[in-house]
Amino acid sequence: MDSWVRFNAQSQAKERIFRAAQYACTFLGHMLQKKGASAELVARIKQLEAHLSLGRKLFRLGNSVDSLEAAKRAIHLSDIVLRFCITVSHLNRVMYFACDNILWAGRSGLVRHVDQDKWGQRSFRYYLFALIMNLSRDAYELKLLMEHETCGKRQKGTLVVEGGGEGREAIHGSTRQLMLRLRVQLHLLCHVLRSNPPLLLDIVKNTCDIFIPLDKLGLYRTNAGFVGICGLTSSVLSILTILYPWLKLKP
Repeated sequence: MDSWVRFNAQSQAKERIFRAAQYACTFLGHMLQKKGASAELVARIKQLEAHLSLGRKLFRLGNSVDSLEAAKRAIHLSDIVLRFCITVSHLNRVMYFACDNILWAGRSGLVRHVDQDKWGQRSFRYYLFALIMNLSRDAYELKLLMEHETCGKRQKGTLVVEGGGEGREAIHGSTRQLMLRLRVQLHLLCHVLRSNPPLLLDIVKNTCDIFIPLDKLGLYRTNAGFVGICGLTSSVLSILTILYPWLKLKP
């Protein structure tokens, strides 16, 4: 099993490159169509996008096993919130890749009479659930880091509203205090994200990715250009985490 996981990790880098190229074609095709390019050129771009998508599905044939192994490792995490978010995310990815494999078998002609729309909707549903768990995990990690930073560098100076004022002065004082707290929290958030590039990259990547299933499932309609730029951005960030493993959020 370990040898299979190591072998599968090598194909993931190629799949990320194919993914970046696919969503670059999605964005390019949308822009060319919007600019009034010839129908033949747009059709070629879309055909290349379809070929890249089918190639990605071939590279992802063993990803269900990899995600299942990751879920088995995550279930032993000591933090109950991380354990739940990461395990459920990986289990949803197992189902997503299983549906994706069925789609590949249908498109390649190995299995006949595969309902592409039904299995496509199922795969995007599992993909969306996995991304929701990923973003929940990111929010939890961010909350822990902000709390740790606050405890480590607790500031003694706070804005005090004098009790002598009444009416308008008291309202203005509370408003100023609220704005000050918001500025402090925003500054703390920026500081934590700057100090933790893996968390920042993971948040941006998952945020970009979530618009793809939302659009495909009809829950939040955008357009092919927006989906393309989101997919391209998340693909480039994924490639960076492969080239520089320290940028990958752990566990």
